[in-house]
Amino acid sequence: MDFMQFIDIILHVDKSLGFLIKEYGALIYMVLFLIVFCETGLVVLPFLPGDTLLFIGGAFCATGEMNIWALMALLVIAATTGNTLNYWIGSLIGHKVYTHDYRWLDKKALQKTHAFYEHHGGKTIILSRFVPIVRTFAPFVAGVSEMTFSKFQFFNITGALIWVVGLVSAGYFFGNIPVIRDHLNTIVLIGVGAAVVPVALGGLWKFYKKMRGA
Repeated sequence: MDFMQFIDIILHVDKSLGFLIKEYGALIYMVLFLIVFCETGLVVLPFLPGDTLLFIGGAFCATGEMNIWALMALLVIAATTGNTLNYWIGSLIGHKVYTHDYRWLDKKALQKTHAFYEHHGGKTIILSRFVPIVRTFAPFVAGVSEMTFSKFQFFNITGALIWVVGLVSAGYFFGNIPVIRDHLNTIVLIGVGAAVVPVALGGLWKFYKKMRGA
């Protein structure tokens, strides 16, 4: 197998996980760990599979080809440490932004972003876990906006647990049902929408009352 074939297999892990298990045996846990760590930890790799990998991994656990508890534990660690690395990268860049005078930078906007993350960043970190690409950039932006590390880690770990345990469990119980497996991303986005819409409507209602009071 050459490098390009390996990359293609990784990018289409929902179709190739069975092959990877047969090819690498117990090393498959490390392969999946690295995929999740890189997807959540490196802003240049948002295209790596996330939701699908967790779901299909759970489906293979249901057939006895993988251990669900080992898989969950390793992927929670991968998701948590990946986000932490991403946060530190953003934080490092953020400090330079604050200490240098850039003409192209609106520092007032940056301060507002920082304030937003202090008040609403926790929900963003958790919900972004279920949105491809967004979950890769959310911890980076949290670092740039200087969201406090302790607050970030609380929601980082909480989000990792909900994301990994939720999707691996869903794959374990429903991953071998074709209609669910084939429409996983749509189902996940509908679930996230159901959580986000009430929050957005609540925010709009508060804004309306504030404007009316003014």
